[in-house]
Amino acid sequence: MKIAVTSQNRKTITEHAGKCRKFWIYDVEKGVVSGKRLVEVSIEQSLHASHHQLAEPLVGINTLITGGMGPGLFERLMQSGILPVVTREKDPDAAVSAMLGNRLERLPVPRGGHCHEHGHFSDVAR
Repeated sequence: MKIAVTSQNRKTITEHAGKCRKFWIYDVEKGVVSGKRLVEVSIEQSLHASHHQLAEPLVGINTLITGGMGPGLFERLMQSGILPVVTREKDPDAAVSAMLGNRLERLPVPRGGHCHEHGHFSDVAR
C-alpha cells in the first residue's frame, strides 16, 4: 500500500492539496511503514492542473492525506480508487501512524463549490 501526504514545506501537512507540489510517499507493508520518500511534481502536474491523470510519482497511491481539498478533487480521487483524507493533524509521520491505527481524525469535505481559478463548478452528490 502507498500513502501520499501533501507537504509543500517538507515538514507539515499542506492545507491545499490541489496546489501542492511536494508529497511524502509512505510504503506500507502488513500495516507497518517500510519506506518514506519525498517526491516533487511540476506545477503542470499538480492535482489542480492535471485533471485527467496523476503525475507519475503519485501513480499507485491508495490514500492521500491532506489538510484540505475541494469537492471536485475529493470526487475525482474517489472515482480513481484513492481514499482522500482531510485532517487537522500537521505532522506527516503522526498522520500516517494514526491512519494505520485507525485513529486519524477526518474532516468533512464541502459538498459543492466553485473553482475560482478555472470558473467551473463542482457538485458532489448531496
